[in-house]
Amino acid sequence: MTTRIQLKQRQTVDYSQKESLPDPHREPDMQQSEQIFRFRALLTFHFAGHGDVLISGEGYLRHNGGDATERLAPDCVVAFGVDPIAIVTRNGYVIGEVGKPPEFVLEVASRSTGTRDYMEKREGYAGYGVGEYWRFDGTGGRYHDAALSGDVLVEGEYRPVPIIHEDDGLIWGYSAALSLDLCWDSGDLRLRDPVSGEVLLAPEEQQAGRLEAERRAEAESVRADREARARLEAEAEVRRLRELLEETGRIE
Repeated sequence: MTTRIQLKQRQTVDYSQKESLPDPHREPDMQQSEQIFRFRALLTFHFAGHGDVLISGEGYLRHNGGDATERLAPDCVVAFGVDPIAIVTRNGYVIGEVGKPPEFVLEVASRSTGTRDYMEKREGYAGYGVGEYWRFDGTGGRYHDAALSGDVLVEGEYRPVPIIHEDDGLIWGYSAALSLDLCWDSGDLRLRDPVSGEVLLAPEEQQAGRLEAERRAEAESVRADREARARLEAEAEVRRLRELLEETGRIE
């Protein structure tokens, strides 16, 4: 796990008298939902133990909680130095209440939102002051303008994050906000430690990996036992034959 940037001091926001924001309308897309869920799960596990890190999504991002004309609803929002429970209870991220915009926003492509993600929403998140805005398209660019792209806010405007295309098909870029690489890997969205080069695994993937390692270790142990038994049997057979030859006087 990489060393993170120092987190900002948590904001104290009183939501006791505030109503929850309504749920945004969304078109169902199973592939999109699976990628979003996995990405948020990976981040939640990665930042486990940091009580002031918000990893959420599918709620509105607004300047003003009461302004229903603000319709942006990111697939994933990451913010540091905040009260995540209060924001989740509010059912949305209201910049005027939290005191700052989130550091990171991600949109995953779908048939219904693809073009809007990299045109209208890009301008919208820049206006909100979101530090980094990333887009992922599992189809390789059928719905977005690219398989993977990111922007970092510089003096109020987004500038593209360098995206690397490897010979083996891996596409990736570095997120300074997360201190992690975002990777397009055979249509899947992955996170990678830029120092160790290891891909982050969700708890269930780690458990599956441990079970597979145990299975292989057990299989190797069984193979080694069989080879040991076979070697002992062969040595015993050699001794038996030698003794037989000695008895018949064929060897001295």
